Amino acid sequence: MSLKSTTRTEVNTVEMVFEVGPEEFEAAVEKAYQKARKNISIPGFRKGKVTRKMAEKRLGEGVFYEDALNLLIDAEFKPEIEKADFELVDRPSVDVEKVSKEEGATFKVICITKPVVKLENYKGIKATKKVKEITDADVDAQVEMLRQRNARLVSVDDRPAQNGDEVNIDFEGFFGDEAFEGGKGESFPLRLGSGQFIPGFEEQIVGKSVGDEFDVVVTFPENYQMEDYAGKEATFKCKLNGITVEELPEADDEFIQDSTEFDSLDAFKADAREKLEASAVREADTAFDNAIMEALIAMVDVPIPNVMFEHRIDGLVQNFEQMLKQQGMSLDLYLQYTGMDMTDFRESNRDRAENEVKLRLALESIADQEKIDVTEEELNESLKGLADANNMSVDEVKRRIPILDYLLDMRVSKAVDLVKENAVIVDEEEAPAAEEAPAAEEAPAAE
Repeated sequence: MSLKSTTRTEVNTVEMVFEVGPEEFEAAVEKAYQKARKNISIPGFRKGKVTRKMAEKRLGEGVFYEDALNLLIDAEFKPEIEKADFELVDRPSVDVEKVSKEEGATFKVICITKPVVKLENYKGIKATKKVKEITDADVDAQVEMLRQRNARLVSVDDRPAQNGDEVNIDFEGFFGDEAFEGGKGESFPLRLGSGQFIPGFEEQIVGKSVGDEFDVVVTFPENYQMEDYAGKEATFKCKLNGITVEELPEADDEFIQDSTEFDSLDAFKADAREKLEASAVREADTAFDNAIMEALIAMVDVPIPNVMFEHRIDGLVQNFEQMLKQQGMSLDLYLQYTGMDMTDFRESNRDRAENEVKLRLALESIADQEKIDVTEEELNESLKGLADANNMSVDEVKRRIPILDYLLDMRVSKAVDLVKENAVIVDEEEAPAAEEAPAAEEAPAAE
């Protein structure tokens, strides 16, 4: 088989034309027949005993052509790709131009190629890093959260119900004189002001006392999910059985000692402030790193094959499905709950997928431009944890994983570190807007 031509027909598409002589093609057809022979079944012949001549007579002369071409492509195409100056991002398609025993075959292989990206100005990216100042109010909010977690419910019978109270009620709903389905409840707990019931219902309980029996008159919303009820006026006959309120503990040393490992309120506040300040620093670091990565994404403006985005969406969907399985839920059930179909769900992941593909292209480009490499020592150290976790040697791990992909991931990680180390922290007025980020340049197309 010989490569006759390589032509870049579009920015990210290369067509390679191959020719196969009659003798080589015949050998491939025979090999395809021998491979398929044990599964060929024709009436009057035992399975596996059908001759090639009979198979071609009964099933058509070209019955083994496709398998023969696939064998040739597997054997000859991959080496040609390795010699080429482009990288595939999807399985190539094959267009057979002519094929016969007498002339052999001529076929075209259409390759979707990875975009060639060359970035500039990836060193010295400007971004802000603003650490939130922790105030006394922030610390007090932590104390309040602790009080809320330790609140207890206390019955109240010496005053009417108020917003914020939790009441216990019996109720039954009527349209006119007729009770309707789903409108009855006994000893039902309801927090007033929560908006859990139809608008206007909870407000009419405010001011009522324990033991009171009363009517609540409301109108179902026009967009109510049960169409038969939508827009109708209903009367609920109610009885207030009880009122409870949250009683918060006093924020003092005794409370802190009872509910935490600290000896005093001041000690708890000091620890809370320290944790909040550390969290604020982490959040600022994360926002700074995200701004840098966003700047890199904005630099990638070369055409990108849509199939790269689709593959990344595939990965995101698979990851999400795996996470759901760990929680005991299937993706189909999740889609039912959210009212989405698979098309909608995939589209909801598109922006993220596109950004991740662009970022990966940018970082791989930087790794190449900077000639970033991974030493054997670094590789072994990185794999040691994986080896120990699986009771294997590092060499065994190397044989079992796609080591070239793993090395590329390590180079990309080093590229991230390089970009972050060279980034510049600036005030907000100095930070460039997203649209001002320097653009990438597309390298000359390889023919």
